Amino acid sequence: MSDNASHDSFFALRHGLPRQGPGSDTTTRRLLALAGPLPARPRVLDLGCGPGRSALLLAAEAGAEVTAVDTHEPFLAELRESAAARGLDGADLHGGSVRALRADMRALPFPDGSFDLVWAESSVFVLGFDRALAEWRRLLAPGGTLVLTECVWTTGEPGPTARAFWEEHYPLRTVTGNAAAAVAAGYHVLATLTQPEGDWDEYYGPLAARAGAADTSVPGMAEAVAGARAEIALRREHGSDYGYAGFVLRPADPRWRTRPEAAGEEAEVRRVEEAAFGSAAEADLVDALRADADAWLPGLSYVAEAPDGTVAAHALITRCHVGGAPAAALAPVAVAPGHQRTGAGQAVVRAVLDAARLRGETLVLVLGHPEYYPRFGFERASAHGIRPGFEVPDEAMMALVLDDSAPVPSGPLRYPAPFGV
Repeated sequence: MSDNASHDSFFALRHGLPRQGPGSDTTTRRLLALAGPLPARPRVLDLGCGPGRSALLLAAEAGAEVTAVDTHEPFLAELRESAAARGLDGADLHGGSVRALRADMRALPFPDGSFDLVWAESSVFVLGFDRALAEWRRLLAPGGTLVLTECVWTTGEPGPTARAFWEEHYPLRTVTGNAAAAVAAGYHVLATLTQPEGDWDEYYGPLAARAGAADTSVPGMAEAVAGARAEIALRREHGSDYGYAGFVLRPADPRWRTRPEAAGEEAEVRRVEEAAFGSAAEADLVDALRADADAWLPGLSYVAEAPDGTVAAHALITRCHVGGAPAAALAPVAVAPGHQRTGAGQAVVRAVLDAARLRGETLVLVLGHPEYYPRFGFERASAHGIRPGFEVPDEAMMALVLDDSAPVPSGPLRYPAPFGV
């Protein structure tokens, strides 16, 4: 059997199916929301678009100008037809549009900074997670976001059958492992999303039906059907070992070097706290938290450096409790007066949140300005049944879930003793 027969049968088995990987409209919408505010008529690049389910949704619901890329021309023809039927072929100059383009994601023909959003559902495996992050970063405009979904281990000890399969086909990491790779590659992790089992059903249900009706006398089709059925059986029997997850990433601001507070920098951090708040109160709080072994979390006192190497901003996360369960509290956040409104504060907050995520923290609380902290993904804590033990405007007490696969505790919020509340 020729390689062409195998290739043709693989795609023939999948032609006309709604999806070419685990996903759903609901997941696409959730990832879009997690990407945060976008410009009017955002420029979106959908890589490995397949028949374009996500591209069509992004154009229709975000008003996006979507460039949808794939190497398989039949998928692109199907997408063009669907876009035209929905009025998304560019005829409406004020609405969203989809342009289907045959191109290889390994050699993309676009100038740097061409897109506000780069999107890749169930396609990053073509390059591999690390290479994709390295090569696609240049495509993002300043403030742009990369959204992708990837197969991941959902347990630290996958069984031998699942491990053998994935080691042969595509080595997996955990969500935390991929998040760490993203941070190491110069991104902030805005959010991760564990995809529900229904996303697999939306992919494998139609594929299983197609495999059952396939003509296995066609050269290569028997092998294509056997491969699809083996994959479906693996998921059915060993699906607790692996899953799909979404990653919402944004390149770090290159103007600011962020890092953990170094030994001997306590006085420098204190200087920034006093200057930012105009009193010693927050500086004294940091010193008291540093001395509290139950509150202090090593590696979660972060600074942003000014160009001359001095500390321009500081952010601290310490241990708190919600309903008796451990959580994390972001406070204080301080920016030296000379560096305020320059992005230093955002840089250091995103960096310390990344560090908390990689450390395994699942929930972060903050009492702060309701017009500032939602840009990091914080929402009202009361939505999760979390309430502080003191009077505070509801919109000012906020929570950020770092791991949506873990249960979110609810109940009273207890800060460390040095906060005095």
